[in-house]
Order: sequence, then C-alpha cells, then structure tokens
Amino acid sequence: MAITTAASRLGSAAFDDTEPLELRPKYSNEEAQAVINAVYRHVLGNGHLLAADRLTAMESLLVNGQLSVRNFVRALAKSELYKTKFLYPHFHTRVIELNFKHLLGRAPYDEAEVIEHLDRYQTKGYDADVDSYIDSAEYDASFGDFTVPYYRGFATQTGQKMVGFTRMFKLYRGYATSDASQMAGASSRLAVDLAKGAASTVVSMAGTGAPGWAYQASAQGTMPRTVFAPAMYGATRLYRIEVAAVSLPRYPKVRRSNTEYVVPYEQLTSTLQRINKMGGKVASVTLAK
Repeated sequence: MAITTAASRLGSAAFDDTEPLELRPKYSNEEAQAVINAVYRHVLGNGHLLAADRLTAMESLLVNGQLSVRNFVRALAKSELYKTKFLYPHFHTRVIELNFKHLLGRAPYDEAEVIEHLDRYQTKGYDADVDSYIDSAEYDASFGDFTVPYYRGFATQTGQKMVGFTRMFKLYRGYATSDASQMAGASSRLAVDLAKGAASTVVSMAGTGAPGWAYQASAQGTMPRTVFAPAMYGATRLYRIEVAAVSLPRYPKVRRSNTEYVVPYEQLTSTLQRINKMGGKVASVTLAK
C-alpha cells in the first residue's frame, strides 16, 4: 500500500514495499555481506565507498557472529570515515540532522531534540552522543540488534510525530542522491523550521519529474528579495520566476542549478517560453514585492 496517494510523485514510493533487512540466525556469508553493504549505504547517506575505507576488521567480526548489526552501525558512526564525511565539514546542527537520519531513520521533531544532542556533544563528546542514539529505547524498538536502520520517517508510526514526515523530505532528496554532495551543501536543512516550531514544506525528490525539486536559492543572493521600483519597468505588477537547471546558450554548455528572473506581467509569457527553450524547470512564479 502506498504511503500516500501521491507517493509516486513525492518520491517515497521506493519505501512502500521494502522490507527491513535483518541478519537472521544461521545466516550465510552472502546474507551477511548484503547486510554489511546495506549498513554502509544507509549510515553513509548513499555515499561512494572505496575499498580502502571499509571497516574490514568489524566486517569480519559481524560475519563470524561476534558483532551485532547494532554495534557494526555504532562502529561505523564513530569511525574516522564517518567523521570525515559528516562531522568535520559541517556545523553541528547539520551533524545532528544527519545523525538522526542515519542512525534513527527519521528527522528531528523539534528544537529541543537538537539542543539535547548538542549539549551532550559539548559536555560528553561525539562518541557519547552517537551512543545516545544507538542505545536509545527508540532504536531498540525500531531496529533492535540485528536489523539494518532504514528510513522510517516516511511511514506513520505509533508514538511518533506526524511533523517528522514533512521534515524527512528536507533531509532525504532521492534514492540516487548522496548526503555528501547535495546542492544545499553543509548548511542545516531544518534549523529555521525547528526554531519556528513549524512543519516543513514537502518538496518532491530528485527524479520524480516534479518541477520544484531542484531549486535552491543562491547563497550569494544574486537576485534581490525586495523590488523597490516596479515603475522602472513601466508596469504596476512584477513577477518573480524561480528556475532550476537552466542550460546557458554558450559553448561549452554549463548547467546552472538555479536562477531567478523578475519581469513585468507583459513579459511573463515570453520569459517562460525562453526558459522552456533553455531546458529550465520553473520552480515557482510569485508576485514580486
């Protein structure tokens, strides 16, 4: 059954019929390897993994039955590999978002959860904070010792807040994307929403065919947010067009992740036609203020 009637458009359909992966008794070597690869994929946010980066000693312990899946997840989250990808390059609010996603399979519900983990990190250190996720009653109830963590934030669950569903769309951007290389970079995805106590806007994921998924506002602020003089355009109404994936008409072709246009009503149709010819996807058309 689909998570929502719009699951295919939202990009969450991949989770509808996916069963959690569990390392069951009397497992084969192939089954153990499948679990190990699934842990790497999930905990590393679908990032590329070199052979030299693998935790071979921990893998051997798991295959031989001397290490649980839970403790393999713990070892990976505390490894230098994980820290290099997700701890050192990011401000810590982003680290906490990623830890919730990678270790509990959901987004943080409110600012209090973020503050709690931030305080623990500052007073007890990173390893103690990782343990607080993995040793929690929530982890135990959701995954136990032998189930690979998975993205459960897309499903309705007993005792879990519905706001987590909307927040997951800010953290998870599609099956083929990597947490180590997204358009928003190292910045927090949820800080503003958490501070306001507001539900996050659901934006469909990469590859779903929806027009708005790729748009991210420029960090340099190339387009002013306020229009001071609509009269200079000879018009009383101006419109802001946010566009993703415009291919500029030059050689070699360069794909731009986003751009914005402010145009009078009279030029709206012709501008949209020009954007379409350049292969752009219109994320939104709003009245400029």
